[in-house]
Amino acid sequence: MTKRDIITIGIGVAVVTVLLAAPPETTPHLPGDSTHARFRAIAHEQGKKAAEKFCKNCHGKAGMEFSKDHPDPNRCLFCHKLTPQ
Repeated sequence: MTKRDIITIGIGVAVVTVLLAAPPETTPHLPGDSTHARFRAIAHEQGKKAAEKFCKNCHGKAGMEFSKDHPDPNRCLFCHKLTPQ
């Protein structure tokens, strides 16, 4: 084994270690319920940005307030992924 091989293996082990130590995904996915079904269809047909225009119609208002540490809610489907239905 050459020095180059050992360095490559060391980098590979470091990358795998970092990936295994990463925390699990905690952001909820877009619900698969009937309320969100039309937005899922819009996202698939016209793209995520077209569907995100409707999120603030409900979310962020009384009864559905964002938490104080919630990021700017302009790109909802960047974090809240679409799950296959």
